[in-house]
Amino acid sequence: MGGPLHPELQAMLDRRAALGLPGFAAGTPADARATFAAAQATLPGDRGARVRAISDETIAGPNGPVPVRRYLPDRDDAVGRIVYLHGGGWVFGTLDGFDPVCRELADASGAEVVSIDYRLAPEHRFPAPLDDAWAALVALAEPGVPLAVAGDSAGGNLAAALTLRARRMGGPAIAIQLLLYPVLDTDFERASYRLWGTGDHLISRADMAWFWDHHVPVAERANPEASPLQMPDLAGLPPAIVILAGCDPLHDEGHAYGEALAAAGVPVTLRDHADMAHGFFTMVDLLDPANVAVRETGALIAESLRR
Repeated sequence: MGGPLHPELQAMLDRRAALGLPGFAAGTPADARATFAAAQATLPGDRGARVRAISDETIAGPNGPVPVRRYLPDRDDAVGRIVYLHGGGWVFGTLDGFDPVCRELADASGAEVVSIDYRLAPEHRFPAPLDDAWAALVALAEPGVPLAVAGDSAGGNLAAALTLRARRMGGPAIAIQLLLYPVLDTDFERASYRLWGTGDHLISRADMAWFWDHHVPVAERANPEASPLQMPDLAGLPPAIVILAGCDPLHDEGHAYGEALAAAGVPVTLRDHADMAHGFFTMVDLLDPANVAVRETGALIAESLRR
């Protein structure tokens, strides 16, 4: 288990606390989106690595066009393609909000990154966000182009669920899955929830329960596409990179999923950052360990895609 926090991250959380922003569960989904936007507005612009090209497009989805943003690395030949699903508890999150990490990941991996602006809850509950992600995955699968799925937090939940659906559907082939402190289960009694779920580490236990309430009806939470840890058989899934934060309510479920994948014979690379909190990986150019983690992870993805 993690702690204490890295001094750079503690200073960032202190500055955020000084803004007096309410917890996500304190209001409505519109309030949560406003809180996210207010926090984003305090951050410096022009973060993330330089890439060769960025383009905004749409992909045909099950309920209309799904906006996506493509990041082409500054190299002659990309090593493959990464489908990226952003975090935000399925309730908030934007392409702009996760632009820096997508830039950095494209540069670090040498792969094209395609960020997916899936529909959000509660207006579009489970499985709508996953269905959008699935439509994007299918559309972006291309012969001869190795494909990865990646996501942070709620996006990590979607990425893990995509691998389950792809196994069930017989494709598309996924070379590697990158799960960044993913949401994987609804057990709020794990030790990491008790230790780090008080609200001092970006998200709280109350926030996570609130996110689930808006996204997945109780009767559907045992569905492995909603709670991948509920899948009894994980054999045959793509190799996984699992990135965890030690001071994160979601730490223990991510660790349990990594162990379950490994027990099923899936190659797993697990990186447990003891002094980090939820969300750290996306804090590119704000937090030195975030940049280091993205660069290291990009190298791992590049190696997998080349294979």
